[in-house]
Amino acid sequence: MANVYSLDGLLVFGLLFICTCAYFRKVPCLKTWLLSEKRGVWGVFYKAAVIGTKLHSAVAISYIVMAFYVLFVK
Repeated sequence: MANVYSLDGLLVFGLLFICTCAYFRKVPCLKTWLLSEKRGVWGVFYKAAVIGTKLHSAVAISYIVMAFYVLFVK
């Protein structure tokens, strides 16, 4: 639980959240249930899904860099 409060834990959480929402966008029943709202609190899921699908190469590079950092530096 203490890892969530560090910067690298927060970055890992953010990347996982973005990729999870991008996956939810590909599943039809989850897309209509979770990603239908574009504003408010539920809009965060929609915006993360859009980031994950439009910037998939940047997110993938961020995952590789974060994996290298977690495995070898930390």
